[in-house]
Amino acid sequence: MRLAQIIETSCVVAGGGPAGMMAGLLLARAGVDTIVLEKHADFLRDFRGDTIHPSTLQAMDDLGLYDRFLALPHQEATILSAQFGDESIAIADFSHLPTRAKFIAFMPQWDFLDFIAREAQNYPNFRLIMHADVDDLVIADGVVKGVKAQTLQGPLEIRAALTIGADGRRSSVREKAGFTPTDIGAPMDVLWFKLTRRTGDTSEPLGRIAAGKFLVMINRGDQWQCGYVIPKGGFDVLKAQGIDVLRSSVAQLAPFMADRVAELADWTHVSLLTVTVNRLALWHRPGLLCIGDSAHAMSPVGGVGINLAIQDAIAAANILAPTLARKETPSTAMLAEVQHRRELAVKLMQALQVFIQKRVISNVLAAQDRPLPPPWPMRLFQYFPWLRRIPARVIGLGFRPERVRV
Repeated sequence: MRLAQIIETSCVVAGGGPAGMMAGLLLARAGVDTIVLEKHADFLRDFRGDTIHPSTLQAMDDLGLYDRFLALPHQEATILSAQFGDESIAIADFSHLPTRAKFIAFMPQWDFLDFIAREAQNYPNFRLIMHADVDDLVIADGVVKGVKAQTLQGPLEIRAALTIGADGRRSSVREKAGFTPTDIGAPMDVLWFKLTRRTGDTSEPLGRIAAGKFLVMINRGDQWQCGYVIPKGGFDVLKAQGIDVLRSSVAQLAPFMADRVAELADWTHVSLLTVTVNRLALWHRPGLLCIGDSAHAMSPVGGVGINLAIQDAIAAANILAPTLARKETPSTAMLAEVQHRRELAVKLMQALQVFIQKRVISNVLAAQDRPLPPPWPMRLFQYFPWLRRIPARVIGLGFRPERVRV
């Protein structure tokens, strides 16, 4: 058995997703010796969230990175709409937000993470270790003292004053800490796939809705990232019906795509996202803090998961960085302060997502093959355009937006 290499640092972050990379950047910027561990060899994994909301763009502005970040290829949407048959209704208008960025940016998540990693590596006290799969915690006298990981070079043990679990909805850090999330429930799953986008296609990101069918289309420049919503656990049923059923549904919802649905040659071109909505009752224990999906998995409704994770990272850095920069261990009370600051915003957003899942999406999926008019509350957005500012603020900024203070 090979002996583990041992490294000491102030903070180790398990997981190189949006929460983990943003926490790493902010802590390093504040003078904290920080190591981020990512189990994959790169960030190039498709069908992850592409939405960069105004709250995250505000953080880029706080960091002085706004212009460089938006120099990367991306698309922008000031208005979000939903289409019922031939009728389109504008739901959210971001042009009135009290932020520099009055739009949602659409950017592949690997470009976002690569950008954050490059900026973090400008700080000598930051280190990113790829291909490092965290599989255990270092615990002494009930206090988390770091993590153990498997790397290409062999076993690695990192000892730290603080461990941050940011390793997603299947978090091994959370499991090893003895935390079990409470499942809130989701009536749906999502099939993700890509189709070619052509000159002349609409540039507007749309939810396209018909009885029993729901398609989300995200503009990626030369392609559409498509999310086809299905009832929870319904993938095997759909597969048994054949790929032509999915092609036909997409062509029905987006007729201009009918000439390219054959790009879905078989089911290998489709990825299943099993939707989970859950959260921990307690995000921390001595020496450990969970953030992002590790603490609270979000529904894809509104595309807010990435941005809530980043808000967690900002709050954690604001509260904990001064102590960590002095090479001291944050108290349990300080870790609880992070949870207290972020928990209500998470609960409110999850409650809203569950409401939409039950009252809108479930009804759409359960509807028979008949015309499906827009729900009457959505008609209000047509008659009173100023109402579109409300969902824009909730989606774009959330219930408690954070500002970078370190």
